[in-house]
Amino acid sequence: MHLEDYKIIDLFLERSEQAITELDRKYGAAVKKTAANILRNRQDAEEIADDTYLGVWNTIPPQKPDPLVSYVCRIARNLALNRYYANHAAKRNGNYDLVLDELEECIPSGINLETEYEAKELSEAINRFLATLPGEDRILFVRRYWYACPVSELAAMTGSSPNRISVRLFRIRGKLKKQLTREGFLP
Repeated sequence: MHLEDYKIIDLFLERSEQAITELDRKYGAAVKKTAANILRNRQDAEEIADDTYLGVWNTIPPQKPDPLVSYVCRIARNLALNRYYANHAAKRNGNYDLVLDELEECIPSGINLETEYEAKELSEAINRFLATLPGEDRILFVRRYWYACPVSELAAMTGSSPNRISVRLFRIRGKLKKQLTREGFLP
């Protein structure tokens, strides 16, 4: 039986080491999966999980995240991306580079975003777009482009073929590109 999120957060606020044990018990698989999807290396994913727990320990308090799973997975994702970029500075990693390549034509480059305000505006535009999608398309988009899930895994999850999922993702990216163009983020 897993503790409720608020009880885990209370353990962090009390500075109880049990908090990390409970966090790992409840969300360890999600943390490791998030890291593994980006890094494609089990040992690196395990290290990222440990670093994630330390990151959560260092940020609660003052943070009181709700929902906890999103907060923890965001920390894991950011740490995994940092490791990915460090590991692949001069070479390409097929899976994650493919995910980035797929989004390249419909998301402006980070270099063009000159301020945090513009990044926040883009994030809000993408969230507005996601809110317009049917539930399954939203889940596919987030799992593919936030958690870097392989197309084959998405296909298995939905009972579709990988080709069909690729086509759906292509169409979703096309819709996103149109919306971002309408809103002035793309020429």
